[in-house]
Amino acid sequence: MAWSTRQLAELAGTTAKAVRHYHEIGLLEEPERASNGYKRYGVSHLVRLLRIRRLTDLGVALADVPAVESGDERARQILKDLDAELAAEIERRQGMRRALAAIMDNRAVLDMPPEFRTLADDLPETQRSLLLVYSSILAPAAMAALQEQLAGPRGDLEAEFMALDEDAPDDVRQWLAERMAPEIRKQQQTHPALADLGQASYRERVVAESVALHALVEFHNRAHLDVLRRAHAILVKSDCAGSEGNAVQQ
Repeated sequence: MAWSTRQLAELAGTTAKAVRHYHEIGLLEEPERASNGYKRYGVSHLVRLLRIRRLTDLGVALADVPAVESGDERARQILKDLDAELAAEIERRQGMRRALAAIMDNRAVLDMPPEFRTLADDLPETQRSLLLVYSSILAPAAMAALQEQLAGPRGDLEAEFMALDEDAPDDVRQWLAERMAPEIRKQQQTHPALADLGQASYRERVVAESVALHALVEFHNRAHLDVLRRAHAILVKSDCAGSEGNAVQQ
């Protein structure tokens, strides 16, 4: 009994194009031809083709098929490497399933970096969006510091800042800035990984600063930005005063 290329391919669950390719790269021997010139495949070709399919279905590259079939130490290493890749892929997909389950349980998780999902219910949408943006520029150490910072209790000052109306009067803005400045300083000292954006980011400083600035402008109103500017000015003035004091003492 003999089969044509198409019939052999159908029996092996592949395509005639694949069979021809295996001939070209030397994985499958050319069969004898009938008097009319057509190829005549036999059982040995089917067994060989099924073996190739079996290995490739397991993820073995075509170039590695001969080595794996040899059964030597290199074959074992190829299979061990493949097994490690599959284990990593399984873990990645399991992580995807956990993330999907979290999103189905709480839609707000979609707006958070995965490691922050336990904080989803405690943060307003603006902060969730900011975190998502920060995850594109901050290094893991900085993101971990940010997570630790946000996991702590949040006081009235933060709530007052977030509730600040865009038309808030000047005295209210200044009052908030003066209260926020020492809190910002405290956070910088507690979480030094966040004190310098250039150091905290795995991207170029100019890129990181641009992303952070655009995000702040996008998710805060003009009063918020003015308060942050004033608080920053207070901190800079304090630093300058401290430097001048040290210089006088020396």
